[in-house]
Amino acid sequence: MKMNMGSASGIVIAVSKSDKHTFSKENCSSIKLLKGLGVGGDAHLGKTVKHRSRVVANPNQPNLRQVHLIHSELLDELKDRFNVAAGQMGENITTKGIDLLELPKDSLLYIGETAVIKVTGLRNPCAQIDQFKPGLMKAVLDRDQHGNLIRKAGIMSIVLESGEVHPGDEIRIQLPPLPHAPLERV
Repeated sequence: MKMNMGSASGIVIAVSKSDKHTFSKENCSSIKLLKGLGVGGDAHLGKTVKHRSRVVANPNQPNLRQVHLIHSELLDELKDRFNVAAGQMGENITTKGIDLLELPKDSLLYIGETAVIKVTGLRNPCAQIDQFKPGLMKAVLDRDQHGNLIRKAGIMSIVLESGEVHPGDEIRIQLPPLPHAPLERV
């Protein structure tokens, strides 16, 4: 799905969080994004990395994975083979109408009235995804025409401005200055 990102917008379908390091997150009526930290009440909240594998490697590295977003179009694509609902793949915000994977690094997403997040990169799916639904890992990975790996399991971001986010909120995109850097795994 290509779009004119100069005026692109989408909507929030669902918001989710978990105060424990669980694969899936519970849907909520709203989440609070906290500047420089992430989602209030979520296990991944913090200035430094909270993902277990990253903590083992270096607990002092910055948390570039504060807010995880997945496009609902991926859930639609998977529904015939896997029954996956919003929040079940660990995302905090499920979107509709934005090709998240095509956003350049450092794109800004304005969500709701005050929240602003900056896109840091692609989610790199781990083995937990197959523990959740056997075969799902293969379904969220693909190859382009040159054989390069495509990760379809969403994007990661950091919170620049705090704000409450609800299902139904509009998401507005501001692209970074040219030249645009493609998303890489974070």
